[in-house]
Amino acid sequence: MVPPRGDPLHTIHMPRRVVITGIGAVSPNGIGTEAFWCATRKGISGVGPITRFDTSGLAVRVAGEVKDFREEDYVTAKDRPHVSRATPLAVAAVTEALQWAGLDTAAMSREELRGIGVVVGSGGGSVEFTEEQYRLYHSGNWRQCSVYVVPTSTMGTLASEVSMRFGLRGLSHVISTGCTSSTDALGYASQMIRAGGLDTIVAGGVDAPIAPLILRGFIAMRIMSQAWNDEPERASRPFSRDRGGFVIAEGAWFFVLEEREKALARGATILGEIAGYGSTCEAYHRVRLEECGEEPARAISLALEQAGVPAEAVGYLNYHGTGTELNDRIETRAVKLAFGPHAYHLPGSSLKSLIGHPQGACGAAGVAATLLAMRDGVLPPTANVEVPDPECDLDYVPETGRRVGIEYAVANCIAFGSKNSALVLRCA
Repeated sequence: MVPPRGDPLHTIHMPRRVVITGIGAVSPNGIGTEAFWCATRKGISGVGPITRFDTSGLAVRVAGEVKDFREEDYVTAKDRPHVSRATPLAVAAVTEALQWAGLDTAAMSREELRGIGVVVGSGGGSVEFTEEQYRLYHSGNWRQCSVYVVPTSTMGTLASEVSMRFGLRGLSHVISTGCTSSTDALGYASQMIRAGGLDTIVAGGVDAPIAPLILRGFIAMRIMSQAWNDEPERASRPFSRDRGGFVIAEGAWFFVLEEREKALARGATILGEIAGYGSTCEAYHRVRLEECGEEPARAISLALEQAGVPAEAVGYLNYHGTGTELNDRIETRAVKLAFGPHAYHLPGSSLKSLIGHPQGACGAAGVAATLLAMRDGVLPPTANVEVPDPECDLDYVPETGRRVGIEYAVANCIAFGSKNSALVLRCA
């Protein structure tokens, strides 16, 4: 028997929409969202000489460090020896995001705090902290090791640090998928809200990988830029034929994600919407990309499909754009597969040319830049595209920003382990 039209079985349940109501940024080229965006839109680099440890004798001596960051404003002197640098970076970004969203967690009831989750994307978590603990141990200073070496070195504790700092009692998860970590964290959080699991989630990415052994490990892989130690702002060169690898960086970018109707009901200002998410795996190699570019392209297509957006409607692409020979060439190929002829009319840029590569936090950094680009109608430039590469022949918005109105944008990420993830963002 067919139910009558008034029967609940005929009710069409529209998917819940996920909006962004707060942004927080702690970046090598600016502490605070507006400082980060001002530098980014003007093409100002945050890459400079490494100051945290002695790099003499190393092939790479530059990085995207967050200079003049006051850790003591976010972690007490008593707690600092027991947490990684990633903790104060994350807490600072989350503090700003919550303020921007108008959420005062200190004034909330326990029941209200139970309705807010945390999803952190991080490739390395607290690995620089763990490296320091091993240094202390092997140098005979084991008594200086933290009593919390085990929990702090455990990936999941990073989200707990954020939850504990703000009293947030919803789910508290870490997503660690290499360079796609924070893209996946935002995708995971948006899917959770879309499915009705929570109405509000603080999500984003943080990484603090600038440490001696980590740097040496990447140098050994021969995937870091080595030719610009004396001109660090020119070291990160995505899509330029003379690129020589990525520049390691740190930072934190976080967002407040909310179910749209609930956000509107409380009078929140909507900064943008996560309209779609897609993720694939090439199942190909630990670090290399498959030449065909099919799986990165499919991740973009899946995100567009979930968003219900045709490829031709996308007005901007935030590239992964690491500056490695392999990534930039194959990502360009993937964009052509995903967008077809529209790829040649689609402007896009790589934020890594200005801040370096903050590992698992890079996707969140790209989302922050993209949302602000959509807000202001200004595309950020890709710096240092100085030597044309016939295999990187798309519009990378070289050197100078551009005024363009954008309704839809794609933020793309590619990771070690054959992972690919993309988000579709809709303008507020």
